[in-house]
Amino acid sequence: MKLLRHALMATGLAASLAAHAAEPRPVKVLIITMFGPEAQPWIEPFALKEEIAVPGLSPDYPALRCNADDVCLVSTGMGHANAAASTLAVTLDPRFDLRKTWFLIAGIAGIDPAQGTLGTAAWARWLVESGYYGILTKGPGEKPKLEYRTEVARVDEALLQTALALTKDAKLTDSEQARAYRAHYRVAPANQPPRVTQCDTLGGDTWWHGHQLGEHARAWTKLLTDGQGIYCTTQQEDNATRNALERAAAAGKVDLKRLAVLRTGSNFDRPYPGQSAHASLLASTTGATGGFVPATQNLAIVGGIVVRDIVARWALWREGVPAP
Repeated sequence: MKLLRHALMATGLAASLAAHAAEPRPVKVLIITMFGPEAQPWIEPFALKEEIAVPGLSPDYPALRCNADDVCLVSTGMGHANAAASTLAVTLDPRFDLRKTWFLIAGIAGIDPAQGTLGTAAWARWLVESGYYGILTKGPGEKPKLEYRTEVARVDEALLQTALALTKDAKLTDSEQARAYRAHYRVAPANQPPRVTQCDTLGGDTWWHGHQLGEHARAWTKLLTDGQGIYCTTQQEDNATRNALERAAAAGKVDLKRLAVLRTGSNFDRPYPGQSAHASLLASTTGATGGFVPATQNLAIVGGIVVRDIVARWALWREGVPAP
């Protein structure tokens, strides 16, 4: 009897340990970056030392990086397809409990000189897919039916306002090269130091540059948001990432209201007076603007304020957006 009792106890202990080991890991914050330089400024300051391989991630970035505070970071790979596939892979992995997780998209972008400058950190309210002519419309300027369900989305206003309140006085990084480049622009805020602001983001995998396409970006953002959106940053991934989270939310895996989007200006989306659009594009792609390094660093400076607040006040953040 004694041996049987010991055997049953051992079996029960083993079963308990196995069940405990199988419990999904809760994550407080998942930082979503697109490629290595966006991820790098987070790794050391947040001690993201633990690597967890996740099936379905980009072969270039096959693992999550996590820390002891249950903050994790994923690099999805650049572009719509990579962003959606990688985000969905993480959210559907049964090893993670993401039901109370806060998601922070943190990436660099082109920026409209009418709304910001090199290094500017912009929290988005509206996420808009780029387009040129609304499908099944009678002409330019007519809002298309949103049949793809990914064309436009709005982030939670309470989360946006709290993120702005927490970060509005953040001291941003700048560079001598960026200061020299922005001096070519004649008006503020393009020729001023970077700061934290709120304006909206337009996404698409087709690179573009110049005044005419820039004016179209402003108009398209207004059109799809019924006049409410203010075009500011241009990037590739945000609507795709949100759509993956929406699919996961439909499966009960995440709360879509817990998504914030931060984009920092690494280059201008149009030339300064006297510069051609092609020369401006080349300056952007070769790093001649000097904005790339400040933009990547400012992601962690600004976004990091929110991440640290979530960890420090987890008892409040776990239940929803607290007062700043």
